[in-house]
Amino acid sequence: MAGKKQDQISGFQTLKALFAYTKPYRWMLYTATVLAVLLAPISAVTPYLVNFIVDDHIMKSDPQGMMVLSLWFLALLILTTGLRYYFMILTNLLGQSVIKDLRTKVYSHLLTQNCSYFDNTPVGTNTTRTISDLESLNSVFSEGLITIIADILAIVCILGLMFYSSVKLTLICLVSFPLLIVASYIFKEKVKASFQRVRNEITRMNTFLQEHISGMKIVQIFNAEKHVSNEFKTINREYTQANLDGIFYYAVFFPVVEIIAAASLGFMVWWGAQGVIHHEVTLGHLVAFPMFLSRLFQPIRMLADKFNTLQMGLLAGSRVLQVLDLKQTEEDLGINSNASLRGDIKYDHISFSYKTDIPVLADISFTLPAGKALAIIGPTGSGKSSIIQLLNRLYKINSGQIYIGDTEIRDFTLDHLRSKIAFVQQDVFLFSGSLLENIRLNRKEISLEKVKQCVQQLGLEEFIHSLPNGLAYELAERGSNLSLGQRQLVSFIRALVGDPEILVLDEATASIDPNSEKLIQSALEKLICGRTSITIAHRLSTIQHADFLLEIEEGKIKEFGPMKELLSHSDRYFNIKHYQPS
Repeated sequence: MAGKKQDQISGFQTLKALFAYTKPYRWMLYTATVLAVLLAPISAVTPYLVNFIVDDHIMKSDPQGMMVLSLWFLALLILTTGLRYYFMILTNLLGQSVIKDLRTKVYSHLLTQNCSYFDNTPVGTNTTRTISDLESLNSVFSEGLITIIADILAIVCILGLMFYSSVKLTLICLVSFPLLIVASYIFKEKVKASFQRVRNEITRMNTFLQEHISGMKIVQIFNAEKHVSNEFKTINREYTQANLDGIFYYAVFFPVVEIIAAASLGFMVWWGAQGVIHHEVTLGHLVAFPMFLSRLFQPIRMLADKFNTLQMGLLAGSRVLQVLDLKQTEEDLGINSNASLRGDIKYDHISFSYKTDIPVLADISFTLPAGKALAIIGPTGSGKSSIIQLLNRLYKINSGQIYIGDTEIRDFTLDHLRSKIAFVQQDVFLFSGSLLENIRLNRKEISLEKVKQCVQQLGLEEFIHSLPNGLAYELAERGSNLSLGQRQLVSFIRALVGDPEILVLDEATASIDPNSEKLIQSALEKLICGRTSITIAHRLSTIQHADFLLEIEEGKIKEFGPMKELLSHSDRYFNIKHYQPS
């Protein structure tokens, strides 16, 4: 199914793929199927038993036989109730178990996608796929295929016993069935279209809310609350209307079914009463057939709804499966998981673009000797960040190779490569949780003592002690209870606790005030010593320690060489000052 569009994936393919995930829970699936087969004849037997009680015992004044059959009737009711309860528990348990496994698999698969996928896919879309669409899948199992099979079997068994009891009375009951079939088909198609609108609108709403709640400060700073509020009202109104349309179809369909059922019952009573008078129909038939009709119309009434629920579940399933079919992942074919990354870094004729036909880097080649510091300068959009983002394989290279020592970076395992490269960005992302958890990022091998040692090396003890509870300080979402400069300091600690062999700083001091910058400058110089480092910055103070300077413009290297040599030219010094913010 890889590469197919959503509407090209058939329901059968989706159903087959989804049921493959039931393999660990086959006993639930098989037991639920057996229960569906058992419930079908049992639900049909009870009305027939009433027919037998009336005709063969009540009408013949046989209280003893009536008592025995009444006990059997009660036993069947209790058995049916117990089996139906167990059936519902099993089907829902099966659905939730599959959803649990799929949700874990979808999230794990998303973790393997390269950054280009997330650049082009709204967060709200992935949220919908991982939560809402997966929840809809439960209906495939709890209200879908198995229950539909159970209902169809029940209808067949009931009709069979009805015809066995009285062919004429059954045909009279079925007079209104063509109307029921037409009504069910119209309902199914209308609700299907309504459900599709609901799914599209909820995806749109999730995307809107995620973006605008995350960017609320921007909305307020630019006084755009009214515009954003009106836009949300429009989305909310369309989402509500999609739901109301579905409710309308339900509100029309179920009363129509009740009218058709009442008409069938009326025909049956009218003709059946005459049949009793003329001894063509027994009193038992007249008593039992309303029960038959009740059991017949109940699954028929729900079948159209269940077919729609199944279709919507399969539609959600196809979307989830498409996420699992994504191939925008950096294949980890590397076998080198122990080699040092302290060798020379060599970019060999690297070309790269985020989108086809829009080159970002064009034939970039340079070599940074091991243990040396490189400063990269250039105007905004020149490709500075792209150079360093290729180093730890966040994006796929279009052409060319990057070597660390004598090893091409694709020959390293991703885990080993990324564990040895510390990356500090200008826009620091912090998660909800303690400061210590944000520094460790679930890397259990990093001890508390190691964290404290790095804090001491950076000279940030005073900063940590100034926070309530120190390293145990609880951060709000995205670290919003820290200043920009404080978040940047946390990112330095987080980068350095892993004892990296390569340090990459992408304008990492841009958000730090001069006092904070002085605080970390001496620590950075000590930590960079003996490590290969790459720094992107506009400030002269953050690149003055560099051994080499690379100037890039429009995706091409304009100048590369030793810092002292380039600074000896007055025009080079002017360019560096030119890139520094005023």
